[in-house]
Amino acid sequence: MAKTRNDYENSWWPRFVRWLKNGSSALDDAMYGDLEEEAVLPDAPAGDAEKREAQWDERRRLLLRDEQDMYSQVHAWSRSKGAKLAQWFYRVTAVVICLGIIWMLLQTAAYLPPFGNPDNPANNEVSRRYIEQGMQETGAVNIVAGMILDYRAFDTLGESNVLFIAACSVLILLRISSEKHGGDAVAQLEAEADDRMYEPKNDLILQRIASFLVPLILLFGVYIIMNGHISPGGGFSGGAVMGAGLILYLNAFGFRKTERFFTFKTFKVVSLCALSFYAVSKAYSFFTGANHLSSFISPGTPGRLFSAGLIPYLNIAVGLVVCCTMYAFYTLFRKGDM
Repeated sequence: MAKTRNDYENSWWPRFVRWLKNGSSALDDAMYGDLEEEAVLPDAPAGDAEKREAQWDERRRLLLRDEQDMYSQVHAWSRSKGAKLAQWFYRVTAVVICLGIIWMLLQTAAYLPPFGNPDNPANNEVSRRYIEQGMQETGAVNIVAGMILDYRAFDTLGESNVLFIAACSVLILLRISSEKHGGDAVAQLEAEADDRMYEPKNDLILQRIASFLVPLILLFGVYIIMNGHISPGGGFSGGAVMGAGLILYLNAFGFRKTERFFTFKTFKVVSLCALSFYAVSKAYSFFTGANHLSSFISPGTPGRLFSAGLIPYLNIAVGLVVCCTMYAFYTLFRKGDM
């Protein structure tokens, strides 16, 4: 049986095209399409406009009621059986994903070499090269410093950038912005008042002890950083010690005195300069080493303070980043500002 034009217009594809063009749904076409097609209702007189309009309103009201009943049934299903079905699907999917991850981890662990096997990757020529020729090639007595700041300096650059990105994320989330005219914001003043309430700054014993200990702590941190290529230490441990010294000074004397020498601008400048120096210096070192070009950076005499090429200066850069990051974290979590 051949389809008429009316059958084609009421099929799903033309209705879908009309919905794309006009924005009306297929449900609207099904419920209100017959109203648009009927020019005159059959039971209404041709000249009785008011009666025709009343019948049109009644027809619309009935259709609207049917539509609301249908939506109520759908919503009732979604709140009862639909919600239970969604929870069941969520739990089953979570169990399947967890079991899949466990299976992949077990399969990966099954392919690991047995413990103590001399052919394990831990016993290959890389570690032997670090131990046997590390001092000669890097000039660092501390093998760990030579490894992380020379052989694997690119990894250490990534770790320093991770600290900087973490500090930036905490700044975005917790820092209280000042007012447009440059004054302190209301939230900033409230945080400062709350800080003074719970941690008073007029503890004479704490201030006297801090005045004696803070210079020693900072000096010890500098010593750890500068001797990281000669003895155990380096930028990460020395920077942590210096950051602890700044935090102790802050707890003893408060933000106002600490901001005389360490502000948010100081944090930005020090972090940017330290990371830029690290990136530029190691980029040069990587380029010359990878392309077998001569470099003016000499390992020097192992055991001396200014030896091991760029390692002491890279330790300084890493130490500054770690110190600034520790202090920034503490101040932001405590008051929301630096």
